[in-house]
This record gives sequence, structure tokens and C-alpha cells, in this order.
Amino acid sequence: MKLYSLSVLYKGDSKAILLKAAYDVSSFSFFQRSSVQEFMTFTSQLIVERSEKGSRASVKEQEYLCHVYVRNDGLAGVVIADNEYPSRVAFTLLEKVLDEFSKQVDKIDWPVGSPATIHYTALDSYLSRYQNPREADPMTKVQAELDETKIILARKQNSCCEIM
Repeated sequence: MKLYSLSVLYKGDSKAILLKAAYDVSSFSFFQRSSVQEFMTFTSQLIVERSEKGSRASVKEQEYLCHVYVRNDGLAGVVIADNEYPSRVAFTLLEKVLDEFSKQVDKIDWPVGSPATIHYTALDSYLSRYQNPREADPMTKVQAELDETKIILARKQNSCCEIM
């Protein structure tokens, strides 16, 4: 499971404006990184432009899964992950980031903002923390612990049956 990109955009009337983004392109070769990052930026903008306000969607693009959430106020977030990353965790992350972003950055700055002018520094830490959904998301952690408990109980039950 891997997160590659976390972006905050503003969906304007004609186009989507990138406000802030964080990328993890460390798994790509050095020479591919800038073109992969450009691809992710372009894809994020395109998906937001084609999404309705107040909608959530997951879009498959090549070997990536792009999760988009566009709020009614035009603020949008995109997570680009591999196919194994849980959708529910991606949307939880987007909701958390957009809520925090809207509290820290004035709404009047959204239509005219850019990554250079918007001061919001939490994206890199969210991208890093959510690389492991089991650690970042409480519900995923509980589900994983429950699955492990089931495996242990099944093994104990099998070993008890073999003894008899």
C-alpha cells in the first residue's frame, strides 16, 4: 500500500487551481520523479475539473487509484495511491485535510492562491503518517487487530482438534 500524492485544489468556474500539494515519488527513479510529479498534478487538476461540487469519487488512472473529494464550497482534495490502498482511509484523510485547510487558510485566498502563496504546511506530515493506514486510521487498526485475533483463535482451535 502506497500513497503518492496529496493535493488541495480550488474548483473554480472554468478550471481547478492547485493550492498546495505533497508528493512521495521516492519509489521512482531519479530521472522519472519530475515527470511523475507533473503527471500527478495534471491528473489531480483534471479530475477536480470533471467532478461536481459536493461529490466523492475514485478514478483509476493507469496503475493508480485517484480519490477525489470536492466540497460544495469549491475546496477539493485528491489522493493518488496504489490499487491496494483502502478507499475509506483515503476519503477520511481528504475530509480531515480539507477541514483543517479551510480553518487555516482564508476562503478569499482560494480562487487566487498558488502553492507559493498559500501557507499550509501539514500536507507532508499527513502524506507520511498515512503511508501505513493501520497506524493512521483507528478503524483500520481495530480491523487489523480483529483479523489477527481471528487467525490466532483459528490456529488454537485447529491445534486443539488435532490433539483430540
